Amino acid sequence: MATVLTVVGILVFAVGLLISIAWHELGHLSTAKLFGIRVPQYMVGFGPTVWSRKKGETEYGFKAIPLGGYIRMIGMFPPGEDGRITKRSSSPFRTMIEDAREASYEELQEGDESRLFYTRKPWKRVIVMFAGPFMNLILAFGLFLTVNMGFGQPTALPTIGSVSQCIVKAGQPTDVCPADAPPTPAFQVGLKQGDKVVSFDGDRIRDYDQLQTDIRKSAGKVVPIVVERDGQQLTLTPTIAVNAVQKFDGNNLPVKGETVQAGFLGFTPKRAIVQQTFGQSLDRMYDMGENGVKSLAALPGKIPGLWNAVVGDAPRDPDSPIGMVGAARVSGEVFSLDIPGSQRIAFFVNLLAGINLSLFLFNMLPLLPLDGGHIAGALWESVRRRLARLFKRPDPGPFDVARLMPLAYVVASIFIGFTLLVLVADLVNPVKIS
Repeated sequence: MATVLTVVGILVFAVGLLISIAWHELGHLSTAKLFGIRVPQYMVGFGPTVWSRKKGETEYGFKAIPLGGYIRMIGMFPPGEDGRITKRSSSPFRTMIEDAREASYEELQEGDESRLFYTRKPWKRVIVMFAGPFMNLILAFGLFLTVNMGFGQPTALPTIGSVSQCIVKAGQPTDVCPADAPPTPAFQVGLKQGDKVVSFDGDRIRDYDQLQTDIRKSAGKVVPIVVERDGQQLTLTPTIAVNAVQKFDGNNLPVKGETVQAGFLGFTPKRAIVQQTFGQSLDRMYDMGENGVKSLAALPGKIPGLWNAVVGDAPRDPDSPIGMVGAARVSGEVFSLDIPGSQRIAFFVNLLAGINLSLFLFNMLPLLPLDGGHIAGALWESVRRRLARLFKRPDPGPFDVARLMPLAYVVASIFIGFTLLVLVADLVNPVKIS
């Protein structure tokens, strides 16, 4: 049964990924047609065509490799300096440029002269290229709201889940107490599983984060704590100990392998699935977006760890980047876990939302061949033309993005190499969540 559920999880992820790709390309397609640009093809996937149908002037279809998609727009690049579409040269860089230019005109038909992508105003081209990633952002927003407000999120509560008997440094086992380990303040004053903390040192407690912060700031102090137990309120007065505890960053996320000296009471909070309000959901999504940007910036530093995971014996870092194959394996693993069905669905929806957020952030990088590279080219053209008008100089004309194709090939080669490294790591040393 577990194998069947794993396969179901992988298939469900594949369908979700295809929908995300199709949704992305729909953004490009709809805005291109809105601005009168001719679009001969709308394809989900790469490689040989599995199925297609032509409707109007556009061929819609699916290709064999479901790891991307594209729409083909006529006239992505302006003609060369001589006004021609192609201009052959023995230079390999010139060949790259002119091959790209030729490809953008290969389906040119009579009457298309007024329907070329590069002839549209820069702001229209920005909208067309931004619309794809923006569709991923919209989908991520909707999916995150569904999870947070519909299913809820695992949340630490200001309720005692378990009490530690002795004080040990963060990261050390708590099931066995060393002979010289002192008892925890929570154990000394008789805190029990299920006690709900109502107030701490006179402050009414709203959530666990507030309680944790108050405890950490109270090292060495005797603090009155009001707890609710069996419908009655009790006041306990522990002396808050000093201990090496987990360090957190500004977003209240644990800093791996780092501790700080702070106040310590000695209990683990109860956790439950709690539905979030709209405001709480927005806060969570903002944090995820911020963390996504940081993770994207940290990708180059993850390469040595990925390489070691492939060729070495080191375990795969749980924070290691994963590709679509790795994400599919995680989805399959989640579907096979012995957890309620609602939690399986919530995890999958959250995973798909995270992938769509990553697609938005990745595609907004101002590098060709990504959407962000075309956006940067259109914005630079707008700046050049505005400066020319300001200083009463001749119009410099459209910015020839095709000239950047040699750089685009370098960027694409780096992306492909990184993708292959992640793929191999996902196959030989995958990230496991269980």
